[in-house]
Amino acid sequence: MGEYSLPRQGRAAKKTSWRRTVATQAALCLALYGAFAVGRLQKPPGHGRRETLDLHFLSVAGLPRHPQLQTQLLLQMDKAAKIFKAKFVLNIGELEEDDPFWHNATMYFRFLRIPWYTITVSQRQRYGNFVKRIALPHEQVLELIGIDTGSLQGFMHADNQSKISNEQVQWLQETLELSDSNWRIVVGFDPLMICDEEHTTERAKFYEPLHSLFIRHGVNAYLSTRGCVGYFYHDGTIMHIGNPTPSDKRRGAFLANKNGSYLIDSVGRVALKSVVQQNGRGVM
Repeated sequence: MGEYSLPRQGRAAKKTSWRRTVATQAALCLALYGAFAVGRLQKPPGHGRRETLDLHFLSVAGLPRHPQLQTQLLLQMDKAAKIFKAKFVLNIGELEEDDPFWHNATMYFRFLRIPWYTITVSQRQRYGNFVKRIALPHEQVLELIGIDTGSLQGFMHADNQSKISNEQVQWLQETLELSDSNWRIVVGFDPLMICDEEHTTERAKFYEPLHSLFIRHGVNAYLSTRGCVGYFYHDGTIMHIGNPTPSDKRRGAFLANKNGSYLIDSVGRVALKSVVQQNGRGVM
């Protein structure tokens, strides 16, 4: 992977909080084309005080990058993983074993003992699908459902539905029906938004029946690459979180999510903020 040094921080940096540290790290990402997010699960406020579930994770659009930028991104992810004590990484990419970023990252994070879950895209039946159950404090359970959206293109384009598309939707429906988890996060490469001349950030359109299926079965959030309505979009029920890709115009931007989701630009400023709450089920 090679070795690349990042600028040293001054003595004052030692006295800053972890939030200031994350902002400083964002400023060091000037050359990065990639992005990653840090997520946290939290119960909604009730009769008592808000109760944190103490689980953090990273997500990244794991697409091919220049080796130097790849190394810098991994260094930033390493720092964030240690600061937030991340439990796992969600990799949203197009390739798997043929992707140099995926190969180097999994080797890198193996030493940190952090699982790396990858979702890819293809045209094959159930290729890349996965279901992971993660135990949380207070007898809570998070279920990660990875779906290969490449084989769902038939449902995303009604005039070209196929047997594979139908089988994928059937698998997803059965998986959600059997789920008894407290939290459900679905991960796929393609956004659920329909991007055409009529779409707006206020009135986004979604592919069906996937969107209705997620609502019916209480999906908390859908993670993918960035859609046409931005990095964060709440449709009233589901939070859509889009990870920037290497071709994103916001070079150097990445997402940091603790009590809310923050898009930090290339000079370390918080450009966007979004708080995620899912109809009383919880906050992420």
